[in-house]
Amino acid sequence: MLGHIHPLSQIIRRSVDIFTDIGFEVALGPELETEHYNFDALNVPKDHPARDMQDSFWLKPERAGVSTESGAGTNRLLRTQTSAVQIRYMEEHKPPIKIIAPGKVFRNEATDATHEAQFYQLEGLQVDEKTNLADLKGTIQYFFRHLFGPATAVRLRPSYFPFVEPGVEADISCFKCEGKGCNICKNSGWIEIMGAGMVHPSVLNGVKIDPRKYQGFAFGMGIDRIAMLYYGINDVRLSYSGDLRFVNQF
Repeated sequence: MLGHIHPLSQIIRRSVDIFTDIGFEVALGPELETEHYNFDALNVPKDHPARDMQDSFWLKPERAGVSTESGAGTNRLLRTQTSAVQIRYMEEHKPPIKIIAPGKVFRNEATDATHEAQFYQLEGLQVDEKTNLADLKGTIQYFFRHLFGPATAVRLRPSYFPFVEPGVEADISCFKCEGKGCNICKNSGWIEIMGAGMVHPSVLNGVKIDPRKYQGFAFGMGIDRIAMLYYGINDVRLSYSGDLRFVNQF
């Protein structure tokens, strides 16, 4: 009997294919991260709520192989975002840079139909001498049109993320009702789909890339949420249930 590729794996494969077609490379990084790569290098303030225990799975210093006298940046945790991969990659490569980073991330939060303590993200990063917001919009519009259909529109709304400036939320026009309003888009005609923006100059400085010469954009989306929309899955926890009745549908 033939097996089935898990729906999350299908979306990751499809996403990678779309992005590599326009020149992006795949970059990977460790799931066990340091505070430096997960927060500090991404311009996340020391007092940011994401650093609190309710949002992150921290390892005890002795379990992580870190001296209790070590600096804060060496504390270890299960990564909360694949953005850490971008920092590691920029430390080792000079612009032009054009990567995507798919992978599992972890958040210490209660689970429900739309939230899990583990889930998959896909981050994107482009850095060169001429990158701008129009390039960002064009890139994600290309992706979503190839994923959800050629009529898909993208709009950007101002938002805040510590590692980008300016920051935006990206919405796509509802692929089910074509913007007329339905249960998927909560009758708005739009679906909030990802956070993005232009890479903050302090992030570039931190990896020794001159922000006066180079600019970049970054974006991040939840693969689980994309899969729920794409396949009509109503509970994210089904993806991790191990129930073959669920997997065998795809």
